[in-house]
Amino acid sequence: MMAKTSKQPRKRTIPQRTCIACREQEGKRALVRVVRSASGVEVDPTGKLSGRGAYLHPRRGCWESALESRGLQRALRTALTAEDITRLRVFAQGLPVAEEDEATETESRLGAID
Repeated sequence: MMAKTSKQPRKRTIPQRTCIACREQEGKRALVRVVRSASGVEVDPTGKLSGRGAYLHPRRGCWESALESRGLQRALRTALTAEDITRLRVFAQGLPVAEEDEATETESRLGAID
């Protein structure tokens, strides 16, 4: 006798990744992967390049935080060259500024005025 098989489609699990700057978990596709490869550190838009990877939200605040705190270097287990940092900062400039980042930035500017 044959076992009954369910005709319902299987639920696909969405891979979860953690942003190394803010430590929030999101689906893999919602984050941007940065990879350390033989050619250096680079942004991996496809998420499929070989090498050690780290994930960041596509928000300028997360990128600046990861670069300033050396969190990206720890996650990739490598020292970033000045060229790598410049290339990543240029990429981050094209990212949107999150609303909470704007509020923090405004507060810091107001604090500097006092």
